[in-house]
Amino acid sequence: MNSPRENALVARFGTYGSAVEIGIGRRPAVALALAERGVEVTATDVADPDELGVPAAVAFVRDDVVAAGRRDHPGDAYEADLLYGLNLPPELHRPALAVARAVDADFLFTTLGYDPPAVAAETESLPAGETLYVARLGE
Repeated sequence: MNSPRENALVARFGTYGSAVEIGIGRRPAVALALAERGVEVTATDVADPDELGVPAAVAFVRDDVVAAGRRDHPGDAYEADLLYGLNLPPELHRPALAVARAVDADFLFTTLGYDPPAVAAETESLPAGETLYVARLGE
C-alpha cells in the first residue's frame, strides 16, 4: 500500500510512457507503482542495486547523474519521456536538468522540503501536501 504522497506522485507521473528515477535509493515504491501501471521505468543510483532492493519490475542502471550530465550524451538509460527525482538534493538539480535537456525529457522533482530548487522551476501542488517542481528546460 502506497502513502497518499506516493499515490499523488504516481498519478502525476503515470501519464508518461517512460520514466527514469534519478537516485532511487531505498525508496522504490513510486517506481514500482509506475511500472505496475505500464510505465517503462528505469532507476539510477550510485549504489549497488542489491543494497537498494530495487524490484525486478524496475530496470536499474548504476550511474552518477553528475557524470551523466557532463557526458556528450548521458547514456541510453536516460532516454525517456520523464526524468524525476524524489527528495533530490540541490547539488543534483543542475546535472539532472542537463541530462533532461540532452534527451529532451521533462524533469520533475521534489526536494527534502526545506531546500529550494537550484534550477528555474514552476511549482505544482499535489494532493497530500506534496510540492512538485517542474523544471523549465529552456532556461
